[in-house]
Amino acid sequence: MDKRETRNVVYFVGAGPGDVELITVKGMRLLQQADVIIYAGSLVNRMLLEFNQRAELVDSSPLCLDDIIKIIVKRSREGKKIVRLHSGDPSLFGAIREQIARIGRSGIGARVVPGVSSLGAAAAVLPGELTVPGVSQTVIITRAAGRTPVPELEDIGDLAAHQATMAVFLSAGLAADVQEKLGRHYPPDTPVAVVQRASWPEEKVIRTSLAQLAPAMEKEGVGSTAIILVGAALKQKGEESRLYARGFSHGRRPAGRQGRRSGKEEK
Repeated sequence: MDKRETRNVVYFVGAGPGDVELITVKGMRLLQQADVIIYAGSLVNRMLLEFNQRAELVDSSPLCLDDIIKIIVKRSREGKKIVRLHSGDPSLFGAIREQIARIGRSGIGARVVPGVSSLGAAAAVLPGELTVPGVSQTVIITRAAGRTPVPELEDIGDLAAHQATMAVFLSAGLAADVQEKLGRHYPPDTPVAVVQRASWPEEKVIRTSLAQLAPAMEKEGVGSTAIILVGAALKQKGEESRLYARGFSHGRRPAGRQGRRSGKEEK
């Protein structure tokens, strides 16, 4: 157990993308030890809650921030161990900053336990790398401007100028707008993968081109809970990584040296 753990702290735990086995070991342990679990009911797999049969369960989906903070402060003052269970990784579009700031004013600390993001889960579904040598070594994580605005310099149309791999969160309902803005710089035949509810039993994957992005999503009825991946790296074609190249040296392997085989050597 982490010696820093205390009951005057709220643990913001990443539940992972959906599959209950994709929560971290630490996240699962804290979940099982919690007296109170405040979970994002519209996003978190409720099967995770079955691992703790004694905790008070609070679904935060119908609550506003003030309501959530009141519950946290009250239960913390009662000496309860609280887990705030977020989907994916709390540090990506998790809205934890304001929660941590609010509880801090009441003298309550915070610890964040990272989780598997839907970005990693979506890439695993494909399966493949989002960073392919000679093609793209950059991943841009962003969202389209909707009811929640984005800074002017982060408009998707401007970010598209890099032609890096782009992961567009929280924008499935704005597919036509996303397609138009990406099309300002990406070629029409740029590969796109849309992954809805990555790692859930009802997971859906759409593979298409940028030119067909919005029509394909409309045809498949995908308008929420999906991540849009775009970029030439999705072709999974490019240079091989230098890491394991025979002529590439590093601290564990001089250039030109063949690694030893595990087990018995071939004769």
